[in-house]
Amino acid sequence: MVTRLHRPSSHPASSNTATSPVHERMSKVDTAWLRMDSPSNLMMIMGVWIIKPAVSYAATCQRIEERLLKYPRFGQKVVQDATGASWVTDTQFDIKRHVLREKLPPSAKSHPQQALQARLAELALKPLDPRYPLWDFRLVEHYQGGSALLVRIHHCIADGLALIAVIQSLVDGGTEPPQRKPKPTQDSAWEAAEEWMSHTVIEPLTGATVKALEAAGEGAAQAFGAMGDPKTLIDKLIEKGLNKGLASSADVAKLAYQVLRDSAALALMPDDSPTRLKGIPGHAKRVAWCQPIPLDEVRAVSKVLHCSINDVLLACVAGAIGQYLKSHGDSVAGKEIRAMVPVNLRPMAQAYKLGNQFGLAPVVLPIGLDNPVARVFEVHRRMGELKGSMQPLLTFALLAIAGMLVKPAQDAMLSLFSKKTTAVMTNVPGPRDKLRFCDSTLEQTLVWVPQSGTVGLGVSILSYGGGVQFGVISDTTLCPDPQAIIDQFEPEFAKLTLLTLMLPWGE
Repeated sequence: MVTRLHRPSSHPASSNTATSPVHERMSKVDTAWLRMDSPSNLMMIMGVWIIKPAVSYAATCQRIEERLLKYPRFGQKVVQDATGASWVTDTQFDIKRHVLREKLPPSAKSHPQQALQARLAELALKPLDPRYPLWDFRLVEHYQGGSALLVRIHHCIADGLALIAVIQSLVDGGTEPPQRKPKPTQDSAWEAAEEWMSHTVIEPLTGATVKALEAAGEGAAQAFGAMGDPKTLIDKLIEKGLNKGLASSADVAKLAYQVLRDSAALALMPDDSPTRLKGIPGHAKRVAWCQPIPLDEVRAVSKVLHCSINDVLLACVAGAIGQYLKSHGDSVAGKEIRAMVPVNLRPMAQAYKLGNQFGLAPVVLPIGLDNPVARVFEVHRRMGELKGSMQPLLTFALLAIAGMLVKPAQDAMLSLFSKKTTAVMTNVPGPRDKLRFCDSTLEQTLVWVPQSGTVGLGVSILSYGGGVQFGVISDTTLCPDPQAIIDQFEPEFAKLTLLTLMLPWGE
């Protein structure tokens, strides 16, 4: 039985407890994420903080209640209806329902990290209670000389990039979300351009696709082809763009061509190579992570090879997965796998508004290339081809479409991606200096975004406090031992570093 706490009247959410709940309609994109839960994949963003020295449960509750509820969304539950969902104020909110004590089994004394990983894996398939706001924190008060804080937040609340703003507010000295809209600045022109993009690109795409789906019941690929005559779409883009005074007819026509080209690329996206990592997932997860690699070493390699840090890290991911498959006797020659990578579609200054405003970029990893340097160059080439692509914007539009449909139609549409994808992968640049929480140091931080449909592998790359850390979450049917993938990251980077040092001078 849960004992309810009475918040002091000064608390920002307390004014709602004596009045009727506030209802706010959920956006179509957020609705799509809400309804994407399945027995194999729950749509939760998960994370873990390793904190030293230990923090108390009382201090953690107080900090989270004081800071997190400044974002109204975390005090709201979700109520679904026939046409979508609404955010409704939880007038009986209880912080102890959302910040819980967690105890690891006695065996954790000899293998604490494995015990923590096992608990995270269990929580990955434990649904959040829909009667209350869809998030919780779980504190392991005593863990390796400190504490561990396990975090679960449903994706319908916010995307991972928006949650960075939330995390920044929880740490010592963290900033609060803006209380009112800032005065117009020089960026107002950019905001106007974004509004124009929404009306001239997303709306025609979503409207035509929804109409095609409802009328013909066709799949997502056919819907892409039913967007209408290209000249008509271009004419609309030119007319609206010129009326807004934001672009020349040549600029808008070029944009329209990009929309059509990238729409076709998404619709005709080929299947990636079949591997043991791809198939029908089961109902159990595994979680693993490694110790950080020094970020300065990664940066040094990227400078020598004239590639980005991201190129180097993605190449190491490809190499680690390739080595894992080879260790199981699988041939990877000529094979490649597709990973969907989130791409932010909003200014970070607006992240405090939460919600989901990101697209997905399909990144194809050359797991069959043995030479680490050649692999980096190939990743660099492929990432260059994605720059300027409209595909992230189009996947955002697809999610908006999905939120307008009934769940079976949504599932059928989004299966386009899961059938052609092996992994979901995030690469998040965190603070260079270590943060503090309740007067203790946040030593390590990891985060995983959910996998959808039949995707059974999630890879996270997070730079923080001068290091780069890799984490993997996997379905046990498809990948029963993700630690075996994790264990290949550092050797792959070491091989790349050695070969880079051996390159001829001046090349």
